[in-house]
Amino acid sequence: MNQAATVEIWGGVECTCRRVGDAYSDQLTRNGHRTRLADLDRFADLGLRTLRYPVLWEHVAPECLDRPRWAWHDERLARLRELRIEPIAGLVHHGSGPRYTALHEPSFAPGLARYARLVAERYPWLRYYTPVNEPLTTARFSGLYGLWYPHGRDDRTFVRTLLNQLQATRLAMLAIREVNPAAQLVQTEDLGQAHGTPALAEQVEFENHRRWLTFDILSGHLTPSHPLWDYLRRHGIAAAELQVFLDSPLPPDLLGINHYVTSERHLDDRLHCYPGQAAISGQYHPAYVDTEVVRVADVPTAGLENLLRQTWDRYGRPIAITEAHLGCTREEQLRWLHQVWEVAGRTRASGVDLRALTVWSLLGAFDWDNLLTQDGASYEPGVFDVRGEQPRPTALYHMVKSLIQKGYYEHPVLAGAGWWQRDLRLLWPAEAA
Repeated sequence: MNQAATVEIWGGVECTCRRVGDAYSDQLTRNGHRTRLADLDRFADLGLRTLRYPVLWEHVAPECLDRPRWAWHDERLARLRELRIEPIAGLVHHGSGPRYTALHEPSFAPGLARYARLVAERYPWLRYYTPVNEPLTTARFSGLYGLWYPHGRDDRTFVRTLLNQLQATRLAMLAIREVNPAAQLVQTEDLGQAHGTPALAEQVEFENHRRWLTFDILSGHLTPSHPLWDYLRRHGIAAAELQVFLDSPLPPDLLGINHYVTSERHLDDRLHCYPGQAAISGQYHPAYVDTEVVRVADVPTAGLENLLRQTWDRYGRPIAITEAHLGCTREEQLRWLHQVWEVAGRTRASGVDLRALTVWSLLGAFDWDNLLTQDGASYEPGVFDVRGEQPRPTALYHMVKSLIQKGYYEHPVLAGAGWWQRDLRLLWPAEAA
């Protein structure tokens, strides 16, 4: 089926600038893009016309907002305009901001708003913005799991870091629209689904409400009758903070769904079935294992197609798949992207306003298998492999180019099932399900 006229292919550059303790790690430095302007021509040669691209607060104003450094972005954004590639400008990507602020501090939201205005004034032609990438995911990793700065491990820090990011998003878009009233919000979030054993039913229900918080709050859907209103209030969020979004909602112009093979989770209280797995505690159960559904026998996944339909039914707003990446062999990467492409086509054909599928990440990604807690452990190639002197096109390159130009791609490897569909995926036997 030729889907070229319906579902557009976008690209994305993994650009996380995360903080752990006092140390920052910058994907753009590690993948070499900071010193390779020619990467943009490589992206254009693929046929890409839309690109998720960093204009990060930490890069432009690392010391203070009074002394921004625009030279790098001036050159890159000008070249994108010459190449007729539309950027979706990301302002914070799994970061905590520069050292003079942080996700849990009152300065974060007004600081990002001021920075966003500077960006809009400098580049008034920019139309699409993601002020904060994946606020809920970042809040979980930074405020609940303790992995990233400020390393919180409690609900109070989690909800504060989440609300600060959403307040920052709202204030940033208001500031941008004062300069460019036509600017649009492309709000990304990792959307999975929780599954679990009967003993974890309440925890599963809680997490399946929680996964929508970014979109619910921005859209003005989090009313006092919302299942998580009391949870947020109980952990330090003032009613007035939530009322702002009810009085003046900021529904995203486009909902960006990021989905990975590990996004759907299985919660299991039978710890003996998971030797070597650390137990965690939650709102409704003192000890359980949280693992990937795909690794557990006899527990079906919801699947991306179902999750996209859930999103459409809940919000009725345009959607894009804003990340689709698999770190694996080239054969499995081809199968993964092909299956996501087919899902995108079927979803669009069913009446969902699905605009695009984003190939993420064009230059690959570093250390996501350890959730960025250490540098130098691993690299996953993307459309290009950056481990040589110059980026080398991978098997994905030819597939992406064909999808853009023809709307289809043919290769014998696509007839096979991916590892996530075969029994070799299973780490936990049937008795664990």
